[in-house]
Amino acid sequence: MSKQTLYKLMLLLHIIGTIMYVGGILSHIIIANVLDQTDLNALVDTAIYKERSAFILIVPGIALKTISGLVLLTKYKKKPLWLKVKLGLAAFLLINAIVFLTPMMSELTELAKESRALGEITPAYHAKEHWEKIVGMSNALPLLLVLILGVIKPKRSN
Repeated sequence: MSKQTLYKLMLLLHIIGTIMYVGGILSHIIIANVLDQTDLNALVDTAIYKERSAFILIVPGIALKTISGLVLLTKYKKKPLWLKVKLGLAAFLLINAIVFLTPMMSELTELAKESRALGEITPAYHAKEHWEKIVGMSNALPLLLVLILGVIKPKRSN
């Protein structure tokens, strides 16, 4: 396989990974706003959906984006500042997804099921959901910057 073909393949995989990752995040936002979160069955369904989509879309998407991005990185002999910033932000997003958000999805599912069994949304569910929203929101600016930097690839003016 030629270097140019490998580059194009990695770029395609990088775009697919980005779509999976961002699409998974957007689907979490949408489902939480479409289903009635005061209905305990809808609360459980939302939690199950978010947990499963994290493992089907978000984690594989960010993994694909990371692996293909590391291969694409070999194109640069000298890493420009914008790329170093993008890499740092991407590392933050990867750690946030793997260490915090994905495990939180499983915890929220269990807490939603517990709430349904008790007939009311528990304080533990509310607390975990609040924390998940804060951690999730902390991704917004880094993700936007990663996407912008990846598209515009700023050049230094002399």
